[in-house]
Amino acid sequence: MPALCLRPAALPAFRTNRSGVGRSRAGVAVVRARQDNVLDAEPSVELINGAVASGPSLAVEVNGLKLPNPFVIGSGPPGTNYAVMKKAFEEGWGAVIAKTVSLDSSKVVNVTPRYAKMKSHDGKEVIGWENIELISDRSLEVMLKEFKQLKAEFPDRVLIASIMEEYNKPAWEELIERCQEAGVDAFEINFSCPHGMPERRMGMAMGQDCELLQEVCGWINAKATVPVWAKMTPNITDITQPAHAALAAGCEGVSAINTITSVMGINLGTLRPEPCVEGHTTPGGYSSTAVKPIALAKCMAIAQTIKRDFPGRTLSGLGGVNTGRDAAEFILLGSDTVQVCTGVMLYGYPMVKKLCGGLQAFMAQHDFKSLDDFRGASLPYFTTHHELVRMQREAVEAKKKARVGLAKDDEWSGDGFVAEAESMVSN
Repeated sequence: MPALCLRPAALPAFRTNRSGVGRSRAGVAVVRARQDNVLDAEPSVELINGAVASGPSLAVEVNGLKLPNPFVIGSGPPGTNYAVMKKAFEEGWGAVIAKTVSLDSSKVVNVTPRYAKMKSHDGKEVIGWENIELISDRSLEVMLKEFKQLKAEFPDRVLIASIMEEYNKPAWEELIERCQEAGVDAFEINFSCPHGMPERRMGMAMGQDCELLQEVCGWINAKATVPVWAKMTPNITDITQPAHAALAAGCEGVSAINTITSVMGINLGTLRPEPCVEGHTTPGGYSSTAVKPIALAKCMAIAQTIKRDFPGRTLSGLGGVNTGRDAAEFILLGSDTVQVCTGVMLYGYPMVKKLCGGLQAFMAQHDFKSLDDFRGASLPYFTTHHELVRMQREAVEAKKKARVGLAKDDEWSGDGFVAEAESMVSN
């Protein structure tokens, strides 16, 4: 059978502009659906320098860093320059991870549009978000100047530099030294960006190679004098392997997860993929609400690894966090801090007050006084399917043995007659 071909004539109602976005014959852009604010019903609290003004404490100390609350701006657009990072500190975020920097920003060229949304069927709620954005395209010198300025204005708040380089030891060492001179409190190593220059063995390409990752982590930890977190990619069969390699090489903690490799979809009017740039696209990173179940599973596995092999090391969980109750799930699975990136792009920096309010409401429900009271509390309830079968069989047998009374007349006995009769008395 010959292949079917779609010709432009088959789509008379649409034409395509240079970016591939469908428009009507009248040239009017298709109107985007309004998104309802899913945070409207969330409780909000007052924050003073990031600390809750009343109620259960949300303060956390991680790798010697003292945060007024566990909510951290995840590396990306919400930490892209001085203005937005200052806004984050003013609103009360527990810490800020700046957008990833490298020594040479000239090789970083972003395109636009570079985001695409997955919406609920009614078009009101964003449940998924794809980006094809690269690391910072601002010069390292400018970013370092802004790091210094932020630390001068917010000396007691935690600023974390996200860094990425090629397989080049001197480059990593120089980048670390210069960031430390600017006063950053910690590093997050970007071993996880799914679409950022893999041809240079950067980002996810490095994070998927455990031997390479462990070697580079060794370089980094030999040079760094502040805590180091390694950010994990979910685009791997077993995320505990790179996490183990990073921790074995001396990292104080890991972050998980970064975005999931994705193609958001195809515009059925233009037949072009989204987000569309000059009629084309590239696979990007998927985030927001829809990735939370995957993120929870990955964090659970890493937390079990930390508990077993690296007690005292830390986990920063992220992936689909929009509410305080979302954050509670990550903490119940062993996360010390919880990062938010896409959520800030949807709801803005003030959402931290609702994140703290929602988390406090959860804590009040269970009478928890601090995050330590429930961190990792759900981890013991994960096991293998084989164990689930065994436990269920034992439970069924125990119920049979504990059964009250006799089921049939032929179960009566002469010697135990009185006791058997008593077993069926209700009062």
